[in-house]
Amino acid sequence: MKSYPFTFAVTTILLWALFSLPALAFGLKAKGSSEGMAYQVEQIADGLPIPWGMTFIDDHTLLVTLREGKAVLLDVRSGQRKAVSGLPEVYARGQGGLLDVQLSPDPAAKEWLYFTYTKPVQGGGVTTLARARLSGQRLTQWQDLKVTRSLSDTNRHFGSRIAFDGRGHVFFSVGDRGHRPNGQDLTNHAATVIRLNLDGSVPKDNPFTGRKDASAEIWSYGHRNPQGLAYDTANQRLWEIEHGPRGGDEINLILPGRNYGWPITSHGKEYWGPLAVGEAREKPGIESPVKVYIPSIAPGSLLLYQGDAFPGWKGNLFAGALVLQHLNRIVLDSNGKPVKEERLFEEMGERIRSLVQSKEGYLYFATDSGNLYRVLPK
Repeated sequence: MKSYPFTFAVTTILLWALFSLPALAFGLKAKGSSEGMAYQVEQIADGLPIPWGMTFIDDHTLLVTLREGKAVLLDVRSGQRKAVSGLPEVYARGQGGLLDVQLSPDPAAKEWLYFTYTKPVQGGGVTTLARARLSGQRLTQWQDLKVTRSLSDTNRHFGSRIAFDGRGHVFFSVGDRGHRPNGQDLTNHAATVIRLNLDGSVPKDNPFTGRKDASAEIWSYGHRNPQGLAYDTANQRLWEIEHGPRGGDEINLILPGRNYGWPITSHGKEYWGPLAVGEAREKPGIESPVKVYIPSIAPGSLLLYQGDAFPGWKGNLFAGALVLQHLNRIVLDSNGKPVKEERLFEEMGERIRSLVQSKEGYLYFATDSGNLYRVLPK
């Protein structure tokens, strides 16, 4: 008889552990302060294999793309997720797969979701811009807006991120596809930032429109592997971040028709030895980066913070770092010049892949380990 209270107590403890430990595993992961503002980092989901892109489709639901070619709807309040159907066949090899996603903020393309993904072509894959609508858990009216001319014999450097200027245009980035001469070849789309109208047509005022020796879709070129785009609508500035070789990751202010140098100019070195890549770090006629990272942080994303939850961060750029495993914060002056850098969440040891901001101004970041975190005021 005396054993019953003991058994009951043990059972109670085991049940508490069973149901409480998963919740404790999520919870608070980091805390600190920045610009005098206290913050805390909460984990709200796990088990997301390489979550490449994220966009809010309503106040509480993220659509998350997974590089393997799948997507999920995730409730940020509960962490519950639902599979999304209606996706096309995806070339998910190497660095290719289902890449970025953005819900259009432009009234002219209301409720259209824009995607970049690697489309299977001739035994390989090419970066492609598409759009679709979401009906429940299913994507409908899928349209490939631009299947780029970027085929190569490698499975690396596909890019790709999406940004909107709020003036009827969509930008997306394409890597050099592991073939350096593409950086200066205007006849294909590799190593470029592309600008299109929201329906996929080519704007008449694109810098290379009408030229027979260049692709009319190109907005800028000479990019190695651009994996972050962010548009500042207040100042009408397009920011881009890209991988350098061994050292030399760059943040660039993107201007129409400009050459950003790859592989003629670079601040990095060859992987196989201590030799500099290219002819010089800077050359006349080539746009220089506004910021260079040596050693490389390996950027995975770029976001311009415009929320109210952290007023001291307003107007700052944030980049997820893959190799150096932190969230990189860049302070810009009124002329768009980087004047300060801060490295957040280094203690977490996470490869930060994608970023998104909620309407409350909270930051969400997803990592290659499959975790999703939320940064909010303490």
